[in-house]
Amino acid sequence: MKTPTFLIPRSSILCAAFAAGLAAISLPAGAEEPGALPDYVVAAFGTPPPIPDMPLTEAVQAAIQTAFVDSIASSSWGPDQRAALEVVTASGDPRLAWIISDLMRFVSGGALIDTLGAAAADLLEIAPPTTNHWGLITDQLIAWDIPAPPDYLQAKRSIFTGVVPQWSDLFVDGDIDWRHVSWGGVLIDDRPFDQTEEPCNCIPAIDNPAVSSAEDATWLRDTDIVFGLEVNGEYRAYPRQIMEVREMVNDTLGGRDLGIPYCTLCGAAQAYFTDRMPAGVQRPVLRTSGLLIRSNKVMYDVVTSSVFDTFLGHAVTGPLAERGLQLEQATMVTSDWGSWKAEHPETTVLIEALALGRNFDFRNGRDANGPIFPVGDVDPRLSVHEDIIGAITASGKPIAFQRSAALIALRNGETITFEDIHLELDAGGIRAVGADGDNIGSHQAFWFAWSQFHPDTELWSG
Repeated sequence: MKTPTFLIPRSSILCAAFAAGLAAISLPAGAEEPGALPDYVVAAFGTPPPIPDMPLTEAVQAAIQTAFVDSIASSSWGPDQRAALEVVTASGDPRLAWIISDLMRFVSGGALIDTLGAAAADLLEIAPPTTNHWGLITDQLIAWDIPAPPDYLQAKRSIFTGVVPQWSDLFVDGDIDWRHVSWGGVLIDDRPFDQTEEPCNCIPAIDNPAVSSAEDATWLRDTDIVFGLEVNGEYRAYPRQIMEVREMVNDTLGGRDLGIPYCTLCGAAQAYFTDRMPAGVQRPVLRTSGLLIRSNKVMYDVVTSSVFDTFLGHAVTGPLAERGLQLEQATMVTSDWGSWKAEHPETTVLIEALALGRNFDFRNGRDANGPIFPVGDVDPRLSVHEDIIGAITASGKPIAFQRSAALIALRNGETITFEDIHLELDAGGIRAVGADGDNIGSHQAFWFAWSQFHPDTELWSG
């Protein structure tokens, strides 16, 4: 990976070519007023400026190339880039703050991050940030739903693949909002299937993990969190300690192939069936891309380089998106090891060696104070890290059950239903099932994650 080391020039020389174009650039008279925002967004973020609806001038296009694309390619920042940034700022076009945000993600501290933060703030007509420049600017952009500038993907692709060339096959058109894609601080896992024993400079997925019986898993404490899965009468536990290190498992259970992503940032372990594909489609092999969408990991298929929406399970770019592939979700139960093995003594469990000697406990450490990456506005009905059990009804309506309230109600013998869905206790955790007790693919997650990927979700909170 080539991370740019930017040098801030002491002079503020303005190139004559950019100076000539500067005076001709202004906010177009036909600028549009932004659409109505929820009251809680306005209360937290204010009201956005008018948004232009027109192509970029040639001068601004040239400035984008110099300030953002060329600086990444050369890993440097000099007078030409500074002059180009002034052209971008003088345009008064808030849409261009997205490209500034993209470059800011790969700049660490120093005068340049102040300069970029101030430029983005000028375009958004807000006070310049003094700390967490990239996070605050990006939160503002997401919350206000500022449109992307013309040809945004082309510019963004050049910036991101200039840092990590292996992303080139992922940054393509599709059913994905590229504005919300950011770097998670790690590199892509592009190892072929069943070669996950090979070391990588990435978050290392596991294919076909070794397992043991519950009796032999003496390394696990009864209070340790596990993600429990049942397929065709076979049970398996995926300890959180391992999943926080690996974040992705390609496994086989109950005669079915599965891809199992865990987003540490979203508190969400999910399971998708990756067999019984349409004719001509190989089994997708899920990997971690190193990218995020609003603090949710972006997974992709290493076979076709198709990107998936991790939370929703459908392909959004590449050959699998062209086929309209939607993965069926299996129910994942978040429980503790003592309860899971007591109720399912026949369970298998991933072996301790797969944790690589690590125990991150992100929930009680790194993420204890809320999301560490930009998420924009968050539905205020619950706190951001409130645990929910999420499911989709037969009518297609998303529903989130507040986990703490549901546990109390179910343990008191109460019935919890919503449309065709009802909740059941399972080994100290909760699963949502359909009207006939069938699998509907429920899982636990943080409220901020569920509500941003299902903005129209219903909420049950007791």
